[in-house]
Amino acid sequence: MAKEAVFTMKLEPELRDAFMAEAEAVDRPASQIVRELMRDYVEKRRHDRGYRDFVARKVEIARRSMDAERGRSGEDVERSFAERAAVWSRRISENDE
Repeated sequence: MAKEAVFTMKLEPELRDAFMAEAEAVDRPASQIVRELMRDYVEKRRHDRGYRDFVARKVEIARRSMDAERGRSGEDVERSFAERAAVWSRRISENDE
């Protein structure tokens, strides 16, 4: 990728000095590390945004389902889970004997 843009930023001298020392310690140009950090940040933000969009879609689907009276109450779900857990618990106990 062509490197034609210039990015100028202000930061504390101590942070700059520490960063430059760490870059030198791993024998890498500071600009390369900054590009890597920026790419990682952009990727993480895109991933986070995608996850938020995914959750928003799931919530909207669930709301439409409840509005259409196709959903189940929390109590009903808990009851079904307890029944299934009891069945599996009995099966496990029977297999242990």
